[in-house]
Formats: sequence, structure tokens, C-alpha cells
Amino acid sequence: MKTYLVTGGAGFIGSNYIHYMFEKYGDSIRIINVDVLTYAGNLENLKDIEDKDNYTFIKADICDSEAISKIFAENEIDRVVHFAAESHVDRSIKNPLVFAKTNVIGTLVMLNCAKEAWDDGNGGFKEDKRFLHVSTDEVYGSLPDGDGYFYEDTPYDPHSPYSASKASSDFIVKAYVDTYHFPAIITNCSNNYGPYQFPEKLIPLIINNCLQGKKLPVYGDGKNVRDWLYVMDHAKGIDMATENGRIGEKYNIGGHNEKQNIEIVEIIIDTIHDMLDDSDERKAHVNRDLITYVEDRKGHDRRYAIAPDKIKKEIGWEPETMFKDGIKLTIEWYFNNTDWMENVTSGDYQKYYSEMYK
Repeated sequence: MKTYLVTGGAGFIGSNYIHYMFEKYGDSIRIINVDVLTYAGNLENLKDIEDKDNYTFIKADICDSEAISKIFAENEIDRVVHFAAESHVDRSIKNPLVFAKTNVIGTLVMLNCAKEAWDDGNGGFKEDKRFLHVSTDEVYGSLPDGDGYFYEDTPYDPHSPYSASKASSDFIVKAYVDTYHFPAIITNCSNNYGPYQFPEKLIPLIINNCLQGKKLPVYGDGKNVRDWLYVMDHAKGIDMATENGRIGEKYNIGGHNEKQNIEIVEIIIDTIHDMLDDSDERKAHVNRDLITYVEDRKGHDRRYAIAPDKIKKEIGWEPETMFKDGIKLTIEWYFNNTDWMENVTSGDYQKYYSEMYK
């Protein structure tokens, strides 16, 4: 039985990955979920698997080398899948130090602890150990409108404190591969969407506001382009890259769903309107009049677009969920989990929201 150490497993992508892994492998794997439970980490995301015998949650900070070393010492870890990160660009602009600490130092701690635990005593590493570092397409910078794609050899050109911290963590992973021949792989993904996403991100923010009849804030002219990837497609790609990727390589994971932000907002409005029953009183206020343009984000990258050619060719992964289908699944999930949304949008979220969208 392989044991997976998943960092940030109570967050959006991490919790979906854990669900995916148990759906695929059942009782043939063991997962240890390490999460410090910041505002974006929520154990409610995993309440349906928390009692499984082959699942363990440990509250720990990835920057705490003593705590992480203890986990490695007490368990024979076969795989590290490293999601844990501060990930919201707006928050990085307000507080870049937190991003540097978690994303750079935290990754370094994870690498160092795994390196020590997996040392075979002969200058190498124990057999069949792998460290999968989850990163972002934002490290590549910005593309011109309608021109080109990000490839694995695209030079890094980060523009926000968030993307700079993730670029730094990618380089640290690469340094461990080059210096120690450490068994690591890097994946860089496009924008994810799906269940359990904290509503500071565009899609759940718009869904939540739309259902409440609140204004729908859109940065700048709304024409910034992102490539959208359904989170379960991403989870599958991470699993395939972990098991079948080449050590020391990086793989772009993209959804082939490029859309302007304003398109996303309009699609969500129209989809929610169509999905609500005519008897639902919320339907009356779900319309495009809610769209409100706000001051553009500082250093806002214009366009991201990932080419997942390499992972398709080498590993056989490709996105399966078209946006029109994935957005319906996502909206349905939020329809059916209103308690979850109410819980995560109370207290500190309201303060943050009022500051960001004055």
C-alpha cells in the first residue's frame, strides 16, 4: 500500500484531489493530509472521508520543519503531492511576505524533509519515491491577446508577488533535482474551477453574488483571458504525472477553455438563470444588470493560455470536461451546498470582501 503525503489537502484543489484518489484507488492507498487550516482550508470539504481507516489528517504548518520531519519519521512516505500554498493574487498584493514564507520557505522545508527521509545512505534515494510539486501557469507572465501559448520551455516572467513566489518555489524544486538528483516532478496548471472553491476566486464569487442579487465585480474592461480547467480533470492529471511522469520534468496541465473574464461572468448569469425554477424568487434578480466594472488589479496579466501537448504525448492525459459542462456541474454543487457557502463567507470573508471591492 502506497502512502501519500498531501499538503494543503483541506483546500480547494487538494480536497478534490483526495476525493479523486479515494474514488480511483479505494482502500489500496493511504493518504496523510497535512494542512495548517488557513482561511481557505476547510475540513468540511472532506467530512465524507474523515472516518476512513486509510486517511489521516494532521494540522501542521509546512514551514515547521520539526513537525514535517516527525511525519516522515513516523510514516513510510512514498509520494508527496505538494499543493499547500497561498494562492490568491489580490491577497499577495496586500501581503507579499506571507506568500514568500509559505510558498518558498514551505516548499524548501518539504523538499528538505523528504530528501532526508528518502536518503538511501549511498548518495541516492530509496526506490519508487516521488515528489510532485503543483504550480501555476502564472509563472510564465502574460501573453498578447490571441497570440501563442505557454509551453514548458517558455521563460518565466512573473508579475505579481504570488506568481513570483510560485516561480521561486519551482526553481527550488528544480535545484533539488539538478543538485541532488531528487525524484521530483513539477506541474503548472491553468485556472481551476469546481466544488469547494473559496469565493474570493472569480467563479464562486460570481455564483454566490448572483444568487444573492449582489453586484458582480469585474476588473478593468473584463477582457483579461484565462484558460479554465475543471478541478477533477486536474486531479487526474496530477495522479498521472506523479505515477508516469519523468523525474526532473515539468508538465503543463491546461483545459483548452480560453475565455475572457466578462464571458465567464455572462455565462454564469445565463446558466444560473436557466437552471433556476420559475418559482424561485432569486430568478428575478439574476441578470446582467448586476455586472459592475471596478478598478483593475495592479499588474493584471492580460492573457494566460497553456499548451498541454507534452503531458498528452508522454502520459496520455488531456482535459475531458468542456466549460459549458463543468460550469453546470459547479453551479449545481453550489446550489446543493448552500450551508458550505454560508459557513465560509461569514466573519473575516465579509471584511475582506468589503475591502477588495469598495
